[in-house]
Amino acid sequence: MSADENKTNHEGASGSEGSEGGANTSGLDFVRTIVTEDLASGKHDHVVTRFPPEPNGYLHVGHAKAICLDFGIAAEHANSRCHLRFDDTNPSTEETEYVEGIQADISWLGFDWGEHLHFTSDYFDQLYGYAVALIEKGKAFVDDQSADEIRANQGSLTEPGTESPNRARTIAENLDLFTKMKAGEFDDGTKVLRAKIDMAAPVVAMRDPILYRIQKKTHHRTGDAWCIYPLYDFAHCLSDAIEGITHSLCTLEFVDHRPLYDWILDELETPVHPQQIEFARLNVSHMITSKRALRRVVEDGHVKGWDDPRMPTIVAMRRRGYPPQAIRDFCSAVGVAKRESLIELANLEFHVRQVLNKVAMRRMAVLRPLKVVIENYPEGEEELLDAVNSPEDPEAGTRPVPFSRELYIEHDDFMEDPPKKFFRLAPGREVRLRYAYFVTCTEVVKDGSGEVVELRCTYDPATRGGNAPDGRKVKGTMHWVSAKHAIAAEVRHYETLFVDEEPNLDGDGGLVAAVNSESLEVIKEAQLEPALGEAAVGEYLQLERTGYYCVDSDSSADRVVLNRTATLRDTWAKTAKKSAGNPPKAKNPNKKNKKKKEDSE
Repeated sequence: MSADENKTNHEGASGSEGSEGGANTSGLDFVRTIVTEDLASGKHDHVVTRFPPEPNGYLHVGHAKAICLDFGIAAEHANSRCHLRFDDTNPSTEETEYVEGIQADISWLGFDWGEHLHFTSDYFDQLYGYAVALIEKGKAFVDDQSADEIRANQGSLTEPGTESPNRARTIAENLDLFTKMKAGEFDDGTKVLRAKIDMAAPVVAMRDPILYRIQKKTHHRTGDAWCIYPLYDFAHCLSDAIEGITHSLCTLEFVDHRPLYDWILDELETPVHPQQIEFARLNVSHMITSKRALRRVVEDGHVKGWDDPRMPTIVAMRRRGYPPQAIRDFCSAVGVAKRESLIELANLEFHVRQVLNKVAMRRMAVLRPLKVVIENYPEGEEELLDAVNSPEDPEAGTRPVPFSRELYIEHDDFMEDPPKKFFRLAPGREVRLRYAYFVTCTEVVKDGSGEVVELRCTYDPATRGGNAPDGRKVKGTMHWVSAKHAIAAEVRHYETLFVDEEPNLDGDGGLVAAVNSESLEVIKEAQLEPALGEAAVGEYLQLERTGYYCVDSDSSADRVVLNRTATLRDTWAKTAKKSAGNPPKAKNPNKKNKKKKEDSE
């Protein structure tokens, strides 16, 4: 493909919904339609995309959509690829820690850039040469105005800007000053290199934008070799061209930057001219996707770091127990659009449950234990019962669960004076212990304040496994753990980090008011079945009748720590809420698709 062929038809980057040249675009989003038509027409014979994060923080859920799109499109076409390129042009905020973290996040999501790992800093010499070429063409000049002066002279959408008094400098003057900028002869903020375009341009981004600034900071890769650094708009389009990118995909906030993207590439007559295509970013309710804002949340101590499971970062979602498949499925279901929208958090959680229901091993745990003594069970005896690991995977088999005279059940699974539709344990009532026996409550033991602290029960030895030979039925089935064999654990429950669906960190009360003060509940008295003592960090689990969990990295040999990933549907909780005069809001998390019934047993 010739340079001229690659430089043509880059207009109309919003794409079309139709098809050309015999391309089959049925069912494709508008970005994939453009790519498919470009291949069918012969404009390109392969696809090269890129994911270009700045290493100044950890990736968030919004980046996940871009990653799935950039790498996904490349994977859909033969002989195509997606580059990972770090936009490392701001040494003040960029760190190797973030470079490594971003690579780990992308790999965890299931994508591979192969040998195509790049940094904008790889091209600093070339970018400098391109800047010199613009000066030599009379298309760039060195400006002495401060950042505030330049901003004040930009004009508005209805008023043209004011030309800099330095705009008339000669090419020789500009070359000399730019050389001295590179040599470090000027202080930070005293000079910049600006494009010479049009201060009356209808798009403000085209009003002599800054291309280079002085920044005497140590760079994470190049050290002190450079003291001038290119701005994003200058570096990005040229890096795309250097790498032979065919389709430069970015979010809608870069629509107004596209004219500058094209101007720079046209003026410099680059060998290829990538096509910039904008799509709507991913906005999820109760989340923010600004790295600057997230840094405030971290630095102000509202969370315990970038990987705090309440954060919308990929590393945090991983720690919370979100499977990468669920995130990919969520991004696919959201789709690629041209308009911004707010996606319900419940939609993401729906996909998390869909995946975890299939892969999470079932275990029993009691979060708020109430002791049960089975008085007719022989003292000192114990036995092993078979428990199913996963009803979704018969090959997962069973595990032995110890049973003894003293057990723990959930405190909420007992009521002394139960209302209708409460089918759990109550005085005189018979229920089924999961995988074990039918038990009947015969006595309630209370402390001095009247609180229930222990239950006395009897069991029916003939119901081992959970079925009665005489065919009698019980309505309630409860989980439990053997007190003698239980493992103490800490369990962490999370709610949304922000109170509002669309958090405003600069509103009344600022960040403090925006953050949900009840976003974390720590349960320290939880009791687990023995098998959970062998669970590995990051392992997906379903605690029966309780929710989906994973083993946290804070776990140690002495104490297991579990993070709740997502809840199960709880019919009784909804009933109780309704009876209290506060019916739950009915929301369909998938909008068009009925929610699949999860395994809550």
